[in-house]
Amino acid sequence: MSILLLTAPDDTAADRVEIELRRRGARVARFDDKPFPDRASISLHCSSASGMRHNVRADDVPAALDDVRAGWDRRPRTSTVAAHITDPLLRAHLEREANFFLDDVWETLACTWLPARRSAIRRAEHKASQLQVAVALGLDIPPTLITNDPRELLDFYCEHGGEIVSKSFMYPSVAAEPGETSNFWVARTEPVSRRDITHAQGVRDCPVIFQAYVPKRVELRVTIVGQRLFATEIHSQDTNRTRYDWRRYDLAHTVHREHELPDEIAARLLAFMAQFGLCYGAADLIVTPDGRYVFLEVNPNGQYGWVENMTGMPIGSAIADQLMAFDEAGVAALVGVP
Repeated sequence: MSILLLTAPDDTAADRVEIELRRRGARVARFDDKPFPDRASISLHCSSASGMRHNVRADDVPAALDDVRAGWDRRPRTSTVAAHITDPLLRAHLEREANFFLDDVWETLACTWLPARRSAIRRAEHKASQLQVAVALGLDIPPTLITNDPRELLDFYCEHGGEIVSKSFMYPSVAAEPGETSNFWVARTEPVSRRDITHAQGVRDCPVIFQAYVPKRVELRVTIVGQRLFATEIHSQDTNRTRYDWRRYDLAHTVHREHELPDEIAARLLAFMAQFGLCYGAADLIVTPDGRYVFLEVNPNGQYGWVENMTGMPIGSAIADQLMAFDEAGVAALVGVP
């Protein structure tokens, strides 16, 4: 039996988990979606007599996928076709086909996935669905408007005295060319100014998330692995750079420390994860000056490496524990162990 890691070759957080898994005696395979189909090949054989067989060849090294019992869909990347295909329409078509095929491949493996199967991850990435579930579970959320109607935006702005912020849905950055790592435009959480409101008509072109601004004592990144929660205080208000969005990162001036979550908040977050079928996620919350916990979102593939580095919390070890448990459960099922 083996554990499959889907991530880029330069993913240092995954490196640490892979080393830990191998130290524990696990068989580990690693695959990066990006070189497919240009520098990697996958073949599926399916028949009534023998069912499904999977083979993958990357860097001319063949590997069977049929014995994979645990998978970590860590940092999936989009497929890239060969450079000699220069027609943009053809490239776009082939890359869509390749990505759709890879999604299908990983869905067909007889294994348990962290954070979940890609179909479940896609559902969990929808922001409005997250907020709906959070409210149903009793989590406090900011008053929120998601719209492409300028009139609705103006009403919301007035309703909250101009104290609102804007957020993107899914893609906070745009690269100059597909695959580039340097972005020329990045959207973070931003206050909506009076000047912005004079251009409210712009939302007609694309829906935007608007939320009432929530005063912050600290922000929380809660990394959830199975039933374990690692809550970290991010003192984002200590520096102007991170006041509205700690993802602008001013780590030298931003205190990170462990945080003890109230039992009821922890239970609701675990219920949220169960609702979406996730066994890993990075939840973002605000703790207000008067002690309220306000839920913002859960990223099913959120980063955790910098939190582990700054706090020493054993998140990577917990991920290894979870993957080993999946692998051992798969072995037990195959040999009939209850």
